[in-house]
Amino acid sequence: MMSTEKNQSTAVMFILLGFSDYPELEVPLFLLFITMYAVAVLGNVGMIVIIRINPKLHTPMYFFLKHLSFVDFCYSTIATPKLLENLVVEDKSVSIKACMTQFSFGTTCVITEMVMLAVMAYDRFVAICYPLIYTVFISPTRCVLLVTVAYAWGIISSILLTYSLVILSFCETKFIDNFVCEYALFLSASCSDTHFSEIMLSIVINISEFCTLIIILTTYIFIFVTILKMHSASGRYKAFSTCASHMTAVTLFYGTIFLLYCIPSFQSSKLVMKVGSVFYTVVIPMLNPLIYSLRNNDVKETFWKLVHLNIISQ
Repeated sequence: MMSTEKNQSTAVMFILLGFSDYPELEVPLFLLFITMYAVAVLGNVGMIVIIRINPKLHTPMYFFLKHLSFVDFCYSTIATPKLLENLVVEDKSVSIKACMTQFSFGTTCVITEMVMLAVMAYDRFVAICYPLIYTVFISPTRCVLLVTVAYAWGIISSILLTYSLVILSFCETKFIDNFVCEYALFLSASCSDTHFSEIMLSIVINISEFCTLIIILTTYIFIFVTILKMHSASGRYKAFSTCASHMTAVTLFYGTIFLLYCIPSFQSSKLVMKVGSVFYTVVIPMLNPLIYSLRNNDVKETFWKLVHLNIISQ
């Protein structure tokens, strides 16, 4: 019986409807999304290159930012090509195996980014609240350890959630009113008991979100208290400016997740869910390198040097 169910699941396909309800918008959306994807790729790869070649940026903060850019590049590359394909082809079907593969890699990136944002908050906390012992607390070895923890938890979470989907059975081809393979879509398409999968999702997501948010909120409470105690206005401005980019990135990332999954009125709108999915798969990976570069003179200086050298070489 189990073999028959597995054979059925293997033959079943998902139809990702995407934005097929708005056919007149598919070509304009394709042009918009491919432009945003190009900016995201160039921005994140460019950030990684700039950090590597500029010795001034060989600090813990930029070490973490380099890995954040790598995660954003990976996530946008996992999700966006299928979105672009669905906007221009008639056949919008995808196999369950391909859908689970996209979900698995996407989950790794999303949860790794959660932990990475918490790690970056901890870095800013030590830099502002304990500047005299910053190099001891945030040593190169500890930087590598923190980044390893971020990737490890992302991979472990992805394995657990993917396993909880692999054990499900799918009995017929399903129309999925989205363009990405999300966990809830697998549950709604399954013809077997999803109780274990729902419990696994709740455990992994709650642990990831709760722990990272607690770290971020706690560190920023201490950071704001420390900044308010500073006597120098220039010192307060400098301390705040070093956190502004990270706070913006955190607000965009967690704000999108909160609106999509924590507010019932947003969950009831399929269009809002699609737009939200676009936001955290395409828009946030595009915005993050811009957020971190626009306020940073060293990054902008290195960028224009690269542009100048490229023009001269041609």
